Amino acid sequence: MPLFEVETEGHIIITWADDEERASTAVNENYAHEKILRLTKRPRDTWVISKAALGIRGNSDPCTVARECLAKAAGDKVHAIRLYMHETGSDLLVARKAIESNMVMGW
Repeated sequence: MPLFEVETEGHIIITWADDEERASTAVNENYAHEKILRLTKRPRDTWVISKAALGIRGNSDPCTVARECLAKAAGDKVHAIRLYMHETGSDLLVARKAIESNMVMGW
């Protein structure tokens, strides 16, 4: 079964489906309020995300660092972002993304 990458206004969804129509239907059933911006059949049955594209360099685990910063900051997002920037040398945008994505996951 082919693997599809479907980009909506708020998500990038990776799903297996028999064809583009079924992939589109699966996304519309789960994210009905979001418009599909792009639907691409992947050339293989695996999905790879480049760490460099995400701004991850070296052996550091950004989630672990972000969660430690959130714990030290007692959940204060702004303070956690500052701590993350200090710990990793990241800029504001990268730090904000790391902290906010871990807040959503319920650090």
